[in-house]
Amino acid sequence: MDRPGPAPDQARDRGAGARALVAHESMFGNTRLVADAVARGLERAGVSTDVVDVAEAGAVGPTVPDDDVLVVGAPTHAFSLSRASSRAQAIEQGAPLDHEERGMREWLAEVPEPPPGAHHAATFDTRVTKVRHLPGSAAVKAARILRRHHYLVEDAPRSFYVEDLQGPLVAGEVDRAEERGAEEWGAELGAAQVVRGRSPRA
Repeated sequence: MDRPGPAPDQARDRGAGARALVAHESMFGNTRLVADAVARGLERAGVSTDVVDVAEAGAVGPTVPDDDVLVVGAPTHAFSLSRASSRAQAIEQGAPLDHEERGMREWLAEVPEPPPGAHHAATFDTRVTKVRHLPGSAAVKAARILRRHHYLVEDAPRSFYVEDLQGPLVAGEVDRAEERGAEEWGAELGAAQVVRGRSPRA
């Protein structure tokens, strides 16, 4: 991302060299807002972060050797990751036409196994508030896929809530002042990676 990072001397003190990739699928822009907030939090912690929309033409897969942390986020469709059919329904309700073919499910299918060593991942989703207490989510499904690809998913999948299918996000979901806000969560993920970077890997 084109955001200023910490000063060089500060970055070295904070374990500079850590990299993260935040990949997201966003039908109405709400998940993108969360992804950007998570990225801001990671960068606050001194982790150099890139953000990619998996629906964009030519969207790259994770550059695993360079990215110490992979964060993926997607909207929950039918208690899981979207499919072409559910994305088509979203397009009928106003989502961009170019989002039908490829979503997070398809992107994760291309994720290679990481090289030896602990490559960490975290997942989040956006969900409508009225299904807050129902089981299943895009983040839970994404975490299962990443574990199958031998990523270490330590942090519990997170959900961020929207008022309705098209949004907007519930107030405070991306605000750094909120305890469970997306930016603060990203900062926690980044701080954990900086600590890991100071310790030899097992």
